[in-house]
Amino acid sequence: MPTYEYECRGCGAAFERRQTMSDAPLRQCPECGGEVRRLVTGGAGFIIKSGRPSGGGRRDCSLERTGETCCGKGEPCGTPRCGSGS
Repeated sequence: MPTYEYECRGCGAAFERRQTMSDAPLRQCPECGGEVRRLVTGGAGFIIKSGRPSGGGRRDCSLERTGETCCGKGEPCGTPRCGSGS
């Protein structure tokens, strides 16, 4: 069962919860009752990548470096930074 990380938008509390992949994300902070967001993390497993080798046309997405995409998608978008032009 995966462990998900959350952060409260109100008080900034960070916490983890073990949940099945089919469980809905938590919505409420256990500390203050405020709204929480689930963070994208690297995980502890391994990743099987397919497609072209690095440098084969798809640019490095900021999700892999920062844990967030510039455009808010929950998956790699292939753009280093929106509007950066590089």
